[in-house]
Amino acid sequence: MFETATTLPLAGAGSTMTRIAGMAGNRGRNLLNIADRKPGGAEFAVILTNTEDAPVLEAAAERGIPTEVVPLAEDMSRREHEEAVLEALEDYEFDLVCLDGYMRILSDTFLSETPTTLNVHPALLPSFPGMDAWGDALEAGVSVTGCTVHVVTDATDEDGAVVEDEVDMGPIVTQEPIPVYEGDDEDDLKERVLYEGEFRAYPRAVKWVAEGAVDIDLEAGEVTVDADAPTAPDSEGLPARRLTASDRVDTLRYGENPHQDAAVYADYTCDEASVVHADQLNEGAKGLSYNNYNDADGALNLIKEFDEPAAAVIKHTNPAGCATADSLAEAYEKALSTDPMSAFGGIVALNRECDAATAEQIIDSFKEVVVAPGYTDDALETLCEKENLRVLDVGREARSASDASGDEPRALGEQTERFTEKDLVGGRLVQERDLQSISVDDLEVVTEREPTEEELDSMVFAWQTLKHVKSNGILFADGTETVGVGMGQVSRVDAVRLAAMKADEHAEGKDAEGAVMASDAFFPFPDGIEEAAKAGIEAVVQPGGSVNDEDVIEAADEHDMTMAFTGQRSFKHD
Repeated sequence: MFETATTLPLAGAGSTMTRIAGMAGNRGRNLLNIADRKPGGAEFAVILTNTEDAPVLEAAAERGIPTEVVPLAEDMSRREHEEAVLEALEDYEFDLVCLDGYMRILSDTFLSETPTTLNVHPALLPSFPGMDAWGDALEAGVSVTGCTVHVVTDATDEDGAVVEDEVDMGPIVTQEPIPVYEGDDEDDLKERVLYEGEFRAYPRAVKWVAEGAVDIDLEAGEVTVDADAPTAPDSEGLPARRLTASDRVDTLRYGENPHQDAAVYADYTCDEASVVHADQLNEGAKGLSYNNYNDADGALNLIKEFDEPAAAVIKHTNPAGCATADSLAEAYEKALSTDPMSAFGGIVALNRECDAATAEQIIDSFKEVVVAPGYTDDALETLCEKENLRVLDVGREARSASDASGDEPRALGEQTERFTEKDLVGGRLVQERDLQSISVDDLEVVTEREPTEEELDSMVFAWQTLKHVKSNGILFADGTETVGVGMGQVSRVDAVRLAAMKADEHAEGKDAEGAVMASDAFFPFPDGIEEAAKAGIEAVVQPGGSVNDEDVIEAADEHDMTMAFTGQRSFKHD
């Protein structure tokens, strides 16, 4: 037998499975969705309907869910029908009631005798209550509607008559926004609200109840959801639910491949220098492609690491070369010379205003995009001579900051965006950005030979650059310029071999002899060190932490290498 409650308190460890009594008037698609997903382990004890031929009956039976039918006779009052419903449910044990298109306003006759009852309404209450929420939203011309899961409260008077102003006015548990598109009709909006809104919000609310994360106080008319808040004490942790909105900036020619549609969306709250918000200065040139945006974003994020004049050449989101120097032109020359063959058709990123000398070098070979925080007039004229080179100015945010404060800004402004996201089929990964930044003082030397001052500085440069290389990643550096990059390998020793091959066969005017090697994770075996020694590497920076660290250190000592641990890895898998 069910038990009544005026609250659903936060459940403790060892709580029993939540049992649901569902009540539907027709197809019961929300109830069936919950039954299939079992949010929080919740299961249906019974599904009841007041319509003898309701499709939900057959669908529930297929899932092995017991069903009950309590028809509404013509001479039956509201309270009489609810009493009949209570009688039909008497033999079932349940601790939550979920309504879905149950076309009867419930009174205290039912609600006072059952556990908390939830309903889903196809609008963002208190907007558009009532029977035609979709049509009301379209008529009002709103651009966003949605759905609301709320606690059902008594909306009848003493005689059982409906009090319209009190319908759908129970405490709100959760909501889900849904866009309204130009050209939508009521059927379009109904389907979108159901499948993209209600199918998300209703299971979420049931899961919270099942996990004891929601406290519903009917007497106070309040709902507290512990699970819908950041978990860290300072409210800076990852929230249980992320709601984001962005606006389409442009429809792209295609996605990664010509058979894929694509678009770029903008978050206008972002103050950080961004390729999405960049001004394309060479009017008339073709717009950026999906891959251009992706690569340009990677290139820009890399050069944000450095305060000194820096240049990077990116190909397929990986650095083909990166360098810092006393001048931008020198930094670009050193970056390009790492792998000029792979740089063909790549993306150039600069962290200073592009000058004429740098621009002249950039146009010597084919590049897709150049990204910089501004351009001199001569540089812009030179770059615009190349018809297919897109020229992006990402300096607007940094310049605006300096105008407002009167201070000289960091070349590309501050890195303000905290999270990165990656869509998965059926979900999304969210993490904090890898904003780690090491100094010489952070390095723990673990070998017999101490590194020179120049090697220490090169280790720091190599580590900051390596953060932007796909894992498994190995990077060779000489001073503050790359020599060879081994990226995206499934074996760390293969990444070393690739970096050595790049340095030996592709680099111009430099090689791996005497260079520093950086590894984005520990070496599981000494073989990576052995391969590095063959290439002429004399210093290594790596996280450490392998069970075989001693063997790896011993191999470095045997080759008179110096090695330092960072104590933290820098995987980049996206």
